[in-house]
Amino acid sequence: MSSVSVWLIVLCVTLVAMAYVFWNYIRIKKLPEGTAEMSELASIIRSGAETFLKTEFKYIGIVLVTVAVIFCLVIEKTSGISFLIGGVMSSLVCLLGMKSATYANVRTSNKARESLSIGETVKVALCGGSISGLAVQAFGMFGLIVVLLLGEFVFKDGGVSHTALSHGLVFNLICNPTMIRISTYSLGCSIVAMFNRVAGGNYTKAADISSDILGKLRHDLPEDDSRIPNTIADFIGDNVNDIAGNCSDLLESFVATMSATIMIAVTIYQVAIHEGYSIEETAFNHATLFPVVLACCGLIGCLIGLGIANFKKMGDDPSKELDLSTWISAGITLVLGGIASYVLFHGYDLSAYSFKLGWASPWISAILGIASGVAIGIITEYYTSTEYKPTRELAEICTEGEAFVVTKGDAIGSRSCLFPILLIGISLLISGILCGTYGVAISSLGMLAFVGATVSIDAFGPIADNAGGLAEACHLPPEVRAITDKLDAVGNTTAAIGKGFAIGSAAFATVSLITAYVGQYTELGSEPVLNFASFAVIAGGIIGGSLVEYFTAVLTDNTIDSAKLMADEGDKQMSIPGVLDGSVRPDYNKMIAMAAREAIHKMVLPSLLALVIPVVGGILFGVQFVGGLLVGATIVAIPRAIFMGNSGGAFDNAKKYIESGLLEGHGKGSAAHKASVTGDTIGDTRKDVVGVALDIFIKLMSTVANTLAPVLRNISIFRF
Repeated sequence: MSSVSVWLIVLCVTLVAMAYVFWNYIRIKKLPEGTAEMSELASIIRSGAETFLKTEFKYIGIVLVTVAVIFCLVIEKTSGISFLIGGVMSSLVCLLGMKSATYANVRTSNKARESLSIGETVKVALCGGSISGLAVQAFGMFGLIVVLLLGEFVFKDGGVSHTALSHGLVFNLICNPTMIRISTYSLGCSIVAMFNRVAGGNYTKAADISSDILGKLRHDLPEDDSRIPNTIADFIGDNVNDIAGNCSDLLESFVATMSATIMIAVTIYQVAIHEGYSIEETAFNHATLFPVVLACCGLIGCLIGLGIANFKKMGDDPSKELDLSTWISAGITLVLGGIASYVLFHGYDLSAYSFKLGWASPWISAILGIASGVAIGIITEYYTSTEYKPTRELAEICTEGEAFVVTKGDAIGSRSCLFPILLIGISLLISGILCGTYGVAISSLGMLAFVGATVSIDAFGPIADNAGGLAEACHLPPEVRAITDKLDAVGNTTAAIGKGFAIGSAAFATVSLITAYVGQYTELGSEPVLNFASFAVIAGGIIGGSLVEYFTAVLTDNTIDSAKLMADEGDKQMSIPGVLDGSVRPDYNKMIAMAAREAIHKMVLPSLLALVIPVVGGILFGVQFVGGLLVGATIVAIPRAIFMGNSGGAFDNAKKYIESGLLEGHGKGSAAHKASVTGDTIGDTRKDVVGVALDIFIKLMSTVANTLAPVLRNISIFRF
């Protein structure tokens, strides 16, 4: 089979997946919304989410166009176009995922109301989530294929150009145009992801924390009570952060890993040719093809796994049904990945790529990534689910007061860091031994190859959460709330697993990007080296680690400041006669506008940090300093992000454990419950603001460094 045929097959699979996404979107929209009150509140949520994203994208659009023009002028004359394609793909996925979720949430509530069946209700929520998940994988692949086809793609042999050189429209900085286009495409995805995560996190957690303060601490009202003005802003926040933000986050990891693998393949080829190795051109082309083919295998697996869940009769155990989709998707990815590795690499001399086991080496590397992704999910579930000891112990210690809650939660978060990082480290080590730096990148891609399924199941969480909130706010019967509560509990666990997966995949992706970065700045034909004996690298590492802590502090301060403003405004509205007795509606729109204004205003500084720091550091101190910066930030950020995500998840579910009446003698309104609310308030910022933004922070810095490496190696002021 020729390389051209392979590219066409990949393109066809991608288009089929996109068609399936739009078909599901139409199916969701055709389902009934329920009562007039349900329809009204759902419309407010949908309108608020759309308004926020439109406002946010105005600012993002200005940044994208400005940076695109700079790229065309300074780096490579068409790189700005690929950069814009990345930004557009990420934005489309965000909009599609958010719109589908805001249609699916009320329809999930209504399905529970009409059918009183957990299985039927799960199918609606998962269908809504699958639109987000499959869009992430399909749109990410489609954009990359478009960039390659419009660029230096060589149709005669299907490879990626590795010898052509180009330059900017104004400055004559010679670079490889295909590598720059791939890197800028990834960077376009990264910038949208950073703005979405930072703004979305601030929006959702300011609304959520202020709503909890008003309802549970100041006025003793039920969660999601429609008398609380901040409630609707909280519902909207679930969509703009946990759906739109998560979509752009995972799309960015997925694209960055594919891009890094292609760039590493090119670097290895260039070094091998310079050192006199004989590499068949077809073998090189297949090395650049394999990452996209592996991603295509994963997309096929996701289509089958989610398709089965969509059409089969579901039982009353949502966790089992969701797990089945993941296992089917991962299993098919594994099998098809092995076939692809054999077809592309069997019979070629691959010594230059350090394939110790021939064609099987990249496949085994991919298996290690897939296994790591599944295992990290299991570990995250253990530390955050009410089904297991850590979260139950945290709930039990709530009877001793807030100090014990916070201390125990911190211990759970710290303890949960070791095994995921061990898994990541071991997978990377074995992959490197079997397959060199190429294997490290493939292991990273293996973890993300079935990202469509993981994002779909993660998106199930906020849809179920919104569905439960609507059932509460619209005063649906207790039996309906029982169904949505069960889905919400499962959704909390899937959301925690999704955050663990996002952080783990970021660790893999960043290692791949750093490896690609070193190859990008190394002179043609030289062995890529980052010299850790250099004081520039050590200084960069120390500064990179401290930047993570500063970034964490900025995000936390921003969220708490916004939450206090919203809580105070909510209190003013609840003092208006008629609001607390339910005869007068609070001004939801004012709260929505406040949340949006605060989020957009406070997204600029933290987002620009990741963009500017590698550029300034590289111009001043050179590429080795930037390499140290990336390594130091990654080493500090990964355990920090895992700690934040898992401690926050444990705090959240410990509170829900008590609210469910499972802690005997300590239900809603008790001292233990109030202590758990304090823990949950702390955990909200950790898991939904800081933890999920840290992974994008290190990926964005690494992607910026990759893009500018050919420039920075020539213009640094102080050479080390």
